[in-house]
Amino acid sequence: MTPEALRLLLLADTHVPRRARDLPDAVWSAVDAADVVVHAGDWVDIALLDALEARSTRLVACYGNNDGPALRSRLPLVAHAELGGLRVGVVHETGQAAGREARCDAAHPGLDLLVFGHSHIPWDSTTPAGMRLLNPGSPTDRRRQPTCTYVTATASGGRLGDVVLHRLPVR
Repeated sequence: MTPEALRLLLLADTHVPRRARDLPDAVWSAVDAADVVVHAGDWVDIALLDALEARSTRLVACYGNNDGPALRSRLPLVAHAELGGLRVGVVHETGQAAGREARCDAAHPGLDLLVFGHSHIPWDSTTPAGMRLLNPGSPTDRRRQPTCTYVTATASGGRLGDVVLHRLPVR
């Protein structure tokens, strides 16, 4: 990692306190280590938004389909940011897996990276236009996945690097 690289933490579908009372300790440690926390919606409770805003250096986030009026009043449907020279978008839903890349190119032109959630299924692909699509899964609700997950990465000089899917121990 170059000295100017931003350390990113990608989260989605935390569902606190519906699916878990809090984020796992490993995720809070990742929050503390990150320069930017990116959250792709389905917070459920505004208390987690408040906690992440208080604890993280920078937060880029959107709301999800399970987020009520209090969260929707503070978060956009789609968030945009420039992170380490990358044009980043954050959205909760991108629709079904089939055709996702073409749909995202049409719906989110000009982005280098689109972070999304909703499915709780980790996803990493690149669209025909060259946009990277990342879904970090869920750190609290694995659903049909073997483990709960989140993603860390770096951004520097307009490039995404060091993308790692972290698998949490099953509780």
